[in-house]
Amino acid sequence: MLVTGQSGFKGSWLTAWLLQLGAEVSGISLRTAVQPGPLGEPPAHLHISSRGGDVTRPEDVFTAFEEHRPEVVIHLAAQPLVRRAYDEPRTTFETNVMGTVNVLDAALRSPSTRAVVVVTTDKVYANREWEWGYREIDELGGHDPYSASKAAAELAARAYTTSAVQQLHRPVGSPPVGIASARAGNIIGGGDWAQDRLLPDVMRAIADGRDVVLRNPTAVRPWQHVVEPLSGYLWLGACLALDPGRHSRPYNFGPAPSGPPATVREMAESLLRLWGASGSKIVVETDRLGREAQQLRLDASRAQTDLDWRPLWNLDRTLTEVVRWYRAAYDLTPSRLWELSTTQIRDYTADALNAAVAWAICDRVSR
Repeated sequence: MLVTGQSGFKGSWLTAWLLQLGAEVSGISLRTAVQPGPLGEPPAHLHISSRGGDVTRPEDVFTAFEEHRPEVVIHLAAQPLVRRAYDEPRTTFETNVMGTVNVLDAALRSPSTRAVVVVTTDKVYANREWEWGYREIDELGGHDPYSASKAAAELAARAYTTSAVQQLHRPVGSPPVGIASARAGNIIGGGDWAQDRLLPDVMRAIADGRDVVLRNPTAVRPWQHVVEPLSGYLWLGACLALDPGRHSRPYNFGPAPSGPPATVREMAESLLRLWGASGSKIVVETDRLGREAQQLRLDASRAQTDLDWRPLWNLDRTLTEVVRWYRAAYDLTPSRLWELSTTQIRDYTADALNAAVAWAICDRVSR
């Protein structure tokens, strides 16, 4: 399996999960990526075949495919920050659009590749400030550079699924490549140290004894732990490889729609309470440019129907696991952080197996 953006936040969690499953993992990431990585140092016996490279450079991408000959590709490499995209719109479009095109081009020309999961975002939808979840059939849009670039990546992925493009670029005698896009919610979890994101901003403020500054406290987002959508990406990749004709389409991976959605302020308050941070309080500093939407929700019913995928951890469990990870981050060595991360993955997997048994029993009883 090839993971682009392998050394980033989501890429590191995905790599840890794949290694736990015994998969052969290869990756391509910018050479400037921080080492030993967001989750710390993996044990020496685990081998990760990772190479430095930039997805905006076609030669880097094609070399990675030639060296690793992947069957399944999870394309995570991106410029993922909304506010940075305002400052660097050209770089954002080059990375998120042309980077995706380069990966898809290489995948079609690679005789070993069977499936590509293009990871985009919940922000690809034309935001109507609706109070219900966006579905995959809703209009794509994006008034800001980040959202627009990811919507454009969705269109590129759709174009590469067409039989005409596949026939022109696929090696003679090779089966078609399944290509699907994955649109996840606002992902949180240990190892995220990015600027201008709620979770790492709150964690840094707590560690420094500073106040937590919120720009958009009443905004609602589909919050979910990083392992939730990653489970969807992995299962989608497997389904694509087995049945590309059926699953080459977009899928939302979002939290369960149970209970009232949490606002930014409520999230920050919960994090402070779980940490027991008495030295920090919440301060609102309004974003006068109005760069962020107020309402954003996802409807993940297609993933449930087509893939039999369901969200598992509720918000309380998610925040508990997140705070546990960051508490440890200030005390543990890099190798121990890796252990903590893989333990959370094992816990999630065990919960998923137990839930699958319960769902199967309920389904039988209902019949």
